[in-house]
Formats: sequence, structure tokens, C-alpha cells
Amino acid sequence: MAAPPGAVPTELRVYLRVEDLQRQFAAYLGTPTRARGYPPTEGQHSLIIEVAPGLAIERATDLACKAVPEVEVGLLFVERQFGVLELHGSDLTRLDAAGTAVLDGLGVAAHDQLAPRILYSDVIEEITDQHAVIINRNREASMVLPGESLLVYELTPALFASVAANEAEKAAPAATLVTVSMIGAAGRLYLSGATKDVLAAREAITRALTSIEGRHS
Repeated sequence: MAAPPGAVPTELRVYLRVEDLQRQFAAYLGTPTRARGYPPTEGQHSLIIEVAPGLAIERATDLACKAVPEVEVGLLFVERQFGVLELHGSDLTRLDAAGTAVLDGLGVAAHDQLAPRILYSDVIEEITDQHAVIINRNREASMVLPGESLLVYELTPALFASVAANEAEKAAPAATLVTVSMIGAAGRLYLSGATKDVLAAREAITRALTSIEGRHS
């Protein structure tokens, strides 16, 4: 169905394929505050889409579900300005087909998405007990322990924190995923563990974001 006269064209802000969901990140996506649909599991693949205006995500969801009923909707969220959809499944071909249906139906292309921008990144070594306590009161995943090193990232668009979290866990599975904030004005990631692990995670995040950014240059 064509958009009504005067309607604002749909903007594709984020189109991310997150392959091979890692254990901690998959569990995070499956928490009630995130996956209000079907929770993903470790080893599945995820496609995360963000559009504006926010309600356009309902059309995106309709396109995906009708084209490939086998994919599962984990997250459907309409915030003030943007709409977010997370799809997942074990068959990457089907997931890609659902994504193609969304792109074609909205009249956009994957390369239209915004490039990631890192606002801040730091590794804080040997955090204190007080610091750990206050972080843990605001966490959305596991706990950081005193004496560990802490990797923090802030980036835009917010959904790029999902790629950062999954790639960090691939590179440093022994590290602890403390918090991932992937909806809002900016995305944030907290990852703790041994210094060598959080440094490896930071390198993996840099590679992943640089690769995505390179597709826009």
C-alpha cells in the first residue's frame, strides 16, 4: 500500500546482521526488558533494524513476518523518534530474505544506514569496590567485581552497541558482559574482566566498527 500524501519517507538508520550470537549477549537479548517476543539463543543469528519515523517499524515487522514466517521477532520497540526491530533465527538465508523484504518494502537499501560513531572509549584498570557497587546497581546483565578492568564504550546510533557486545564476547569469552544499552540517543557497553581480555575485546570492537564504517566511505 502506498504511503498517504504528505507522509515523511522512511529513513533507514540501522541495518545490522549480528552473526553467531554469543552466550552472554544472547541471554541479555532474551531478558524480559528486551525480548518481549521470542528470546534468541546462543548460536543463532540476529538482524537488527532501526527506522524513522518510529511507527514505520510496524510496516517493517509486517513485511518480515509475511515474507519469512519462520524468523522470530525478539524485540519490537517504538521510542520517541525511532522504531527498533530485532529478528533472529538459525537459518541465515531465511534471515537475509526477511531483511530483503523489509528493505524492498520500505524502498531503502542496506548501505543507506548511518555509519557508527564512537563518542567515548576507555579501559579502567583495577576498579575499586565502591565503583563496582554503584555500577552493579545500574547493570542490566552480570556483575563487575572489584579489582577487575572495565571496558566502557559509548557510540551512535545506539544499536551499534549490539555489534560491539557480540564481537567483544567472541574475542574475550572469559570477560563479563555487565551492561548493554542499545536503544536511545547513544549506545553504551560495559565489559569487565582481566586486562588482557578487555583489551582484546576493545580491538575486536574497533575492527568490527571500522569494517562497517568502511562500507559507507
